[in-house]
This record gives sequence, C-alpha cells and structure tokens, in this order.
Amino acid sequence: MALTDNPMYLVDTNVWLERLLGQEKSEEVGDFLSRISTDQMGITDFSLHSIGVITSRLKRPDIFTAFLSDTCIEGAVSVISLAPEQMHKIAQVMIQHHLDFDDAYQYVAAEEYHLILMSYDTDFDRTPIKRTTPDQAR
Repeated sequence: MALTDNPMYLVDTNVWLERLLGQEKSEEVGDFLSRISTDQMGITDFSLHSIGVITSRLKRPDIFTAFLSDTCIEGAVSVISLAPEQMHKIAQVMIQHHLDFDDAYQYVAAEEYHLILMSYDTDFDRTPIKRTTPDQAR
C-alpha cells in the first residue's frame, strides 16, 4: 500500500456489495467512493474472492469484472494478503473476539497493516479495532 499522510481504509466485503448490488446503503458507499481516493483503500484477497463467488452465484460475472477493473486495475485499491505466518492469528482472533473466519481475516489484515477497518458488520464493535462506516470516513 502507498504510504501517505491520509488514513488508509480496509474496505470489507459488505461495503463493496452494498454498492455493487444496489442495496440499501449504496448511495452512502457511492458518496464515500467519491470522497476518498482509491489509493487510500485496500481490499483483502479474501474479500475479492468472496465478491467473485457472490457475483457468480447471482450469474452476474459482468459485475465482478467491472468491479475488478474499476478498483484494482484502473483504480489504485491495494489487494491485501496475509502470509501464512500472519494467518495463524486468525484462529486466535476467532476465539478471542467471537468472530467467524471471514471477519477474523479482515480483523487480522487491518491489524497487521495498520488500516482503518470499514465495515457494516457490527461484530467488529466488540473488538479493540472497532470499525468505521462509509458515512463516518473523512
């Protein structure tokens, strides 16, 4: 990820899906995306693959390819991966904070890379990292 003085956000799967699928908070996410530069955003490889799976199940691979192009190819959203040495923390976080695997993956990625976790998932509210939502981001 690029080093800047601006905050860096790890954008959770549920935030991206709000916009991609035109859900209830789509406009809120759209406003965030218009305010914050893509070089201040990251997405985990797990989220990227999850979005691929979800759009495949919806028989909308076009949504996935457009998303991939807009964010990671033409945009500057960084894809964040956890190395095997970092992944061992996932099980610990699952137990310690009562998170499922996908939430623990996001949590560990945000912690390891010192990112602000952006999510609509309230499960993160009981963790030390907490979360922010698109309308709270500045």
